[in-house]
Amino acid sequence: MVANHEEFLINEHDIPYEEELLRSPYSLRVWLRYIDHKRNGSANELYFVYERALNELPGSYKLWKQYLDIRRDTLKGLNAVRHKSLYSTVIALYERSLVLLNKMPRIWLDYLSLLTTLPMITKTRRSFDNALRALPVTQHGRIWDLYLQFAKAAGGETAICIHRRYLKLEPSFVENYIDSLIKLGHYDEAAIQLVKIVNNTKFASSRGKSHYQLWQQLCELAVDHCEDIKSVQVEPIIRSGIKRFTDQVGILYARLAMYWIKMAQIEKARDIFEEGITTVMTVRDFTVIFDAYAEFEEEMITTKMEMAAEREAAGEKDEDEDLDLDLRLLRFERLMDRRPFLVVETYTQAVQTINPKRAHGKLHELWAKFAKFYEDGDDVASARAIFEKAVKVNYKNVNDLAEVWCEYAEMETRHDNFDAALEVMARATQIPKLLSVNPKQVNFHDESIPVQQRVFKSLRLWSFYIDLEESVGSIESTKSVYDQVMDLRIANPQVIVNYATFLEENQYFEESFKVYERGIELFGWPIAFELWNIYLERFLKRYGGTKLERARDLFEQALDACPPKYAKPIYLMYGKLEEEHGLARHAMRIYDRATRAVADEDRMVMFEYYIAKATESFGIMASREIYERAIEALPDKDVRVMSLRYAELERKLGEIDRARAIYGFASQIFDPRTQPGFWKTWHDFEVQHGNEDTFKEMLRIKRSVQATFPSV
Repeated sequence: MVANHEEFLINEHDIPYEEELLRSPYSLRVWLRYIDHKRNGSANELYFVYERALNELPGSYKLWKQYLDIRRDTLKGLNAVRHKSLYSTVIALYERSLVLLNKMPRIWLDYLSLLTTLPMITKTRRSFDNALRALPVTQHGRIWDLYLQFAKAAGGETAICIHRRYLKLEPSFVENYIDSLIKLGHYDEAAIQLVKIVNNTKFASSRGKSHYQLWQQLCELAVDHCEDIKSVQVEPIIRSGIKRFTDQVGILYARLAMYWIKMAQIEKARDIFEEGITTVMTVRDFTVIFDAYAEFEEEMITTKMEMAAEREAAGEKDEDEDLDLDLRLLRFERLMDRRPFLVVETYTQAVQTINPKRAHGKLHELWAKFAKFYEDGDDVASARAIFEKAVKVNYKNVNDLAEVWCEYAEMETRHDNFDAALEVMARATQIPKLLSVNPKQVNFHDESIPVQQRVFKSLRLWSFYIDLEESVGSIESTKSVYDQVMDLRIANPQVIVNYATFLEENQYFEESFKVYERGIELFGWPIAFELWNIYLERFLKRYGGTKLERARDLFEQALDACPPKYAKPIYLMYGKLEEEHGLARHAMRIYDRATRAVADEDRMVMFEYYIAKATESFGIMASREIYERAIEALPDKDVRVMSLRYAELERKLGEIDRARAIYGFASQIFDPRTQPGFWKTWHDFEVQHGNEDTFKEMLRIKRSVQATFPSV
């Protein structure tokens, strides 16, 4: 029967290949040609050739890969249960191939990916294990990627076992392992794994979680599933977190109390709450614990009251339960009555314990919130007492003390005590009487001097004082504060502008101009540039041309020591003044001065402006002299532009010889190879206005100029 079957699978077209195989039965190339020939035949014929080839070459990866891919493709779209025999045949082929090709990861991956689509969990898991045993460890990553996908799909204990094995290869996978444990209800094992990673200071979360977030996850797990966790001692863990994460003490105390509540240890939970509200160092932590404590007591009382109502409805009495309810109500009332005292105690302990010079946080905010607590309770007198103590603290930074004084004054303004607020700021900015040096010589940043002796030079403090005076004070008192800032030489340019604007708004124009002058003297250049701009603009807006000589004096003062970098805008403003209110020739002299005084990068623009204004005021002929001086003064790159414009001007005026002379002069800086545009312009000019001699002269000059430039 086998012979008959073979005769059926071989036809007359196969004879040449069969004859060649008789001569070379172990030639892979011959078998592959035979296979290509059979691809157009039936599937059985193709399979028959593959089987024969593999019998001769059982270790050929290429033959096995092609054969397995073809057999696997036939399974696409087929139900694994209904066509179990077909799937079994292909699986058997893969297992045959792996007898000799067990070091080939691609074969394993194809085989395993096929198994993961079948309802054969145990066989699939064992096949993955076989692959890991057969392949070198460098190839395990490719297998594990697929293995983990299988574990996710399989779920249950299978997933746990797989994840536990993978953890040995890749410890960073522990977070996924923990998720699987929690999902399957293995809370004890999950807690053990979390304890390991939070105790490992070198652990880096693959999900970017901070160490505190991992700790918080452990606490949540321990509290939410306390009855299932036996291998981990929860209270010592949370208490170590309280010592470690000092900025989260309140949350951790609340979680510890919740743990004991869930463990039905009510009195133990109450002890934890009491410990927390009496030991925490911040109001935020106190609020967290107190709110949780109050909520716990309210829930207990609500439950007891519901039970009492049910007993009363049933006509039953339980004196012990009624007594317990009364005691809980009294305890709750006492707790709520204690809150203000507990808050004050927390603040008091905090400000007494913290060393101002070593504090890392914002100590001034602690004092401000302490005072705000009394203020919110309508006890402004006590809030003032707190601020009076706060301003005597030797803070690490002088700005902290300035903030305390500002908070003090703001509190007074919130209660419409404006006179008191002004008095507070006057005290804050008062120069200390014990200073042994001139106040102007006090170094604001000298850490060796107590902050109370330096705070009077805080611009933040003076700025608040100024704002307060402008809002609720008089004009004279506001001027006095501004003058003190100027005398102490701590004003910045914005203060100068604000002072001058304030005086101007109140019709003190001359005094506002003096403020600008003081500011210019105080700062010098380059800050003086901005002040001069504002000063001159507002002076001209006020007086226009009515005080022309004074305006000229101001402009001359501004330009006297002005660096070239800042000269251009002032010259333009000066020239505009003369154009509008003075004489045009004076304006031209100013523009002429500007072409010499401005920075090199502004000189070209200044010449262009000067030419435009001269042409506008005195006609086009007046620009000749300016063009000539520009060509002498400007760098080559600008001279090229200016020369062409000058020559074009002369051409329009009919001065052909003058234009030709300009072209001849400028030609020395135009390389014919790199600036052909100039030579084309001159060429066109000679064609239109010249003759044979002038054209030849142009060509001669072009050759001589080209010879002077180095060849590229």
